[in-house]
Amino acid sequence: MKERVFTANLALPEAGLVKLTWGNVSEINRDSGLIVIKPSGVPYSTMKACDMVVTDLNGEVLEGKLKPSSDLATHVELYKAFKEINSVVHTHSKNAVMWAQAGREIPAYGTTHADTFYGVVPCTRQLTSKEVSSAYELETGNVIVETFKEKNIDPLAVPGVLVYGHGPFTWGQTPQKAVENSIVLDEIAEMAAVTEVVNDTVLPIPQYLLDKHYFRKHGANAYYGQI
Repeated sequence: MKERVFTANLALPEAGLVKLTWGNVSEINRDSGLIVIKPSGVPYSTMKACDMVVTDLNGEVLEGKLKPSSDLATHVELYKAFKEINSVVHTHSKNAVMWAQAGREIPAYGTTHADTFYGVVPCTRQLTSKEVSSAYELETGNVIVETFKEKNIDPLAVPGVLVYGHGPFTWGQTPQKAVENSIVLDEIAEMAAVTEVVNDTVLPIPQYLLDKHYFRKHGANAYYGQI
């Protein structure tokens, strides 16, 4: 797990999603209840696999000399609520952050979006002053879960979210897949922004096209790739 999480974390700056130390990846082992996550504030250039921090599902450190990512509590809340996921990624990637700062969900304007996200990528509400001051990272996780419950969104069908004024979180069944979803999210964020510049009255693609592109890659009848 440490090797997988380390490799996934290194993939973020390689993909241009992270500058400085603005990102983290974690993985959970559902059988043991163990989480492995990037240490807080450690430069990617000096980080090693052995630096990854092991915690339990309460966020208590079990192994590692360094402090875990400051976003650990958010990851923990997502693991508790979304039982099907095994990895969480957080970045401050530029294009996705633009939409988060605008407080806007990303509409499904095209098939590139539909291949990974089955509908809009939601944006949470603003956290309250009390939420920020009392338990910021935990409440960030809670507001993500709240958003998916209120909008009745399947977290496997829409494997990512924008936290209002903050940035994106994505997830998946493996660290590699969670990172891939972060890459796609930032790409479709840029595509959507430019689409609205080119055509300020653009509408989302029709449901039948969204269905076609999503389900040809996902579900029992998927046929994309070497399935």
